[in-house]
Amino acid sequence: MIVRVLGSAAGGGFPQWNCNCVNCSGLRKGLIKAQSRTQSSVAVSDTGKSWVLFNASPDIRAQIQNFSPLQPARAVRDTGIVAVVLVDSQIDHATGLLFLREGGPLHVYCTDMVYQDLTGGFPVLNLLMHYCGVERHRIELDGGGEFLIPELHGLRFVAVPLESKAPPYSAHRRDPHPGDTIGVLLEDQRSGRRLFYAPALGRIEPHVLSLMEQADCVLVDGTFWREDELTLAGISNKRAAEMGHLPQSGRGGMIEVMRGLKKPRKILIHINNTNPILREDSPERAELDRERIEVAFDGMEIAL
Repeated sequence: MIVRVLGSAAGGGFPQWNCNCVNCSGLRKGLIKAQSRTQSSVAVSDTGKSWVLFNASPDIRAQIQNFSPLQPARAVRDTGIVAVVLVDSQIDHATGLLFLREGGPLHVYCTDMVYQDLTGGFPVLNLLMHYCGVERHRIELDGGGEFLIPELHGLRFVAVPLESKAPPYSAHRRDPHPGDTIGVLLEDQRSGRRLFYAPALGRIEPHVLSLMEQADCVLVDGTFWREDELTLAGISNKRAAEMGHLPQSGRGGMIEVMRGLKKPRKILIHINNTNPILREDSPERAELDRERIEVAFDGMEIAL
C-alpha cells in the first residue's frame, strides 16, 4: 500500500490567504522555519497505477500537478484517479470535486449523512450530475463498515463512525448522526499491514483506540495544539472541541493518547495555520519529536 499526502493543512491551507497570525505572517516574510501546505487530502494505491483520493480539497488542481501518477498518461484525457472517498462533508474536503468535473463519471464513496449534506445544504453532487456525472457508492456503517474499491484489488477498507462535528451548514451540525464523520482503516490484504486515517477526531472512543492500536501507522487529526488556540491568536472564541477536534496538548489530548500506542508509526495531519507545530524549531515541535510523533507535509509518502 502506498499513501501520498497531497495536502496536510486544515481548511484555508498554510499560510491562509487572509490570516496575519504569527505563523502565516512569519512564513510570508521568511521569518520562521516552516513550509507551506495545501488543504488536507491523501491518495492511496495498491500498485502505484490506480489511485483513490481520500477527500478532494479546493487545492486539488495544484495537488495533481505536483503528483504525476494522478496526471493523464494513457489517453488524450484520463487520470490515475479511480474514486474519491469522503470522510465527511466539510467544504475543505468536498469542494475539490468541482474541479474534477471535466472527466468521466466520478465514483464517490460516502455515508448517507455525507450524501445528504452534499445533495442538500451544499449540493456539490447535484451540480456535478450536469457535468461529469456521479456514481455514488454507499458506505454502510452497519455490519462492520467494510467496503472494497474494485480497481484497488489488494486493499480492504473499514469505515467507523467518529465523534466530531458536521459542517456549519449541515442539518446535523447540532443533531449529530453516525456517519457525519468517519475514520477509515485501510488494510493491504497481501502484507496484512494497516493504516488508520482520521483527519477529524473529536474524541478517542474505545472502538477508535482499538483500531489505532492495531494499525501499523496512524494518520490522524493534528488541527490544534491547544483547546483555546484560536482565542489566544485573537481570531475566534471557538474552542477546538466545539469544532470537532481533539487538541494535541493537555490532559486526554492526542499526545497522551499516542503515548500509549506501542505499535504504529504516528503522524498528524490536517494542521491548522495557527498551530505552533508548523514551526519546525518550536518547543511544541520538539515535544512531538521526543514523543516520536511526526507532522505530515505535502508530498510525504508512506509505504506499508
